[in-house]
Amino acid sequence: KGDNLPKHDSLISLSKILGVSSTYLMQGKTVDNIKEDASYVVPNRFIPLLSWQQANQPDSLKNIRADHKNWLAAHPHMTKDCYALEVLGESMLPEFRPHDYLYVTTDLESVLLKTGDFVILQTKDHQEALFKRLVIETDGMFLQVLNEKWPQQTIPLTGSFKIVAKIVGFWRDLSNSSIS
Repeated sequence: KGDNLPKHDSLISLSKILGVSSTYLMQGKTVDNIKEDASYVVPNRFIPLLSWQQANQPDSLKNIRADHKNWLAAHPHMTKDCYALEVLGESMLPEFRPHDYLYVTTDLESVLLKTGDFVILQTKDHQEALFKRLVIETDGMFLQVLNEKWPQQTIPLTGSFKIVAKIVGFWRDLSNSSIS
């Protein structure tokens, strides 16, 4: 009697505004094995599907509002600072195809970037966003395409680029594709 539980979306929004977990709002305490300020996984959650132009803007997630038109179900291992992008080009074939959806986290503080990670980069002039494989070697860092037919296989990672996100998963619609 007297219990009035908030809707899931309202609870998540309120927890973000207050900077606490939804568990803290519901129970007044944190889960024993999760720090209050740690990244968390929210089941049955939707994330914004951004255009590449939106992904190339500084603080791209800060401009997303509840009336954003395109949303996808979140990948189970996504943290609080995440979005999706649709693969458009062919530079990352054969692993990533046009119309695949990339699950992206901008929470780079909690992930250690290493060789082989797939990253999203912004150009300093905000004219282009890129999706490439990161290669870290003793003589520097490079961006690599996967398509062996692509004219430029590696690009030196210079001050012209800023790594803004890491790919944590992807989704491919198999209903309209032929698998061979």
